Amino acid sequence: MAKTFVVACGGTGGHVFPGLAVADELDRRGHTVEVWLAGRDIESCASGDRERKLFATGMRQISLRTLPHAARAVWRCLERMKELKPDALLAMGSYSSLPPALTACLRRVPVVLHEANAVPGRAVETLSRYAAMTAYSFAGTERWLPGRRVCHTGLPVRADLCGCGRFEEIPAGVFTFLVTGGSQGARRVNDLVAQAMCLLKQSGAEDFYVIHQCGRADEDRLRELYHTSGVNAKVSAFIREMGSAYASADFVIARAGASTCCELCLLGKPALLIPLPEAKRDHQHLNAAALMRGGGVDEGIQGELSGRSVMRFLQKKMKSPEKLAAMGAALKAMAVPDAAARVADVMEAV
Repeated sequence: MAKTFVVACGGTGGHVFPGLAVADELDRRGHTVEVWLAGRDIESCASGDRERKLFATGMRQISLRTLPHAARAVWRCLERMKELKPDALLAMGSYSSLPPALTACLRRVPVVLHEANAVPGRAVETLSRYAAMTAYSFAGTERWLPGRRVCHTGLPVRADLCGCGRFEEIPAGVFTFLVTGGSQGARRVNDLVAQAMCLLKQSGAEDFYVIHQCGRADEDRLRELYHTSGVNAKVSAFIREMGSAYASADFVIARAGASTCCELCLLGKPALLIPLPEAKRDHQHLNAAALMRGGGVDEGIQGELSGRSVMRFLQKKMKSPEKLAAMGAALKAMAVPDAAARVADVMEAV
């Protein structure tokens, strides 16, 4: 029997993409799905041109200054939930999920939570006491949620990443790096890696190419830096054709957000992960550690890295194709390719 579901997945691309993957799966099963976002610009980049029912809660990052916005967001969610009368709500985490999850509890609508990271955030840890089920991505996360109803589903990854061809402008056989700090970029990663690539060029390396997703603030600066240094690079604030970017890449340098980690596993792309030092509960380090245990990635500590040390590390990787192949195979062994279907199963069950 067809049901009506709400998927709350706003905030950043790392929350939007997995939520949309589940929404697409529920669509395919004949259900009615409405996606609730916070209303940020980056969400429109992530959701693209999809024809989908969207609702903006107006929620902002939680602080004393934004409490009035939070109150209005809860009121908006209550009003919309009265109209929609959903059978269940899926909350993908982050501050944007709080008003939808709270209003669902008030309206006695079953709530399914999904924790993307290796260690749950405070919102998921608190709300899981009242949730019908809390799904999680990394094996071992359940130990942080004692006494809760939990299940391991993996993290849903956008389906359009698979089966894509390389970017046509990148010559075949050229070693290609993909650099990404996430959907919004990462200033420190941008600077470290750009410096390393320029040093790599100065060292005499010729056969390499850089795809760099850097965020809007650094786009013009990095494009000019690569051009001046003679580095062949495709620089973008936000890459919509991420499937082609991964297909083109021999090696990835990235933050250790949950979505990035699970994309690397699904596609078998070896990587250097540089966790965000300020990440709450050090969750990015724990994400990277989970992949390191499997042998698929290396971890760099941001405060200990320099442009030259990153350059030397990348030189070694370029000369070790067998090692890269083994790392890729190790990542694929950790992948959960049917994660979206598993979460959709949970939604139907509750």
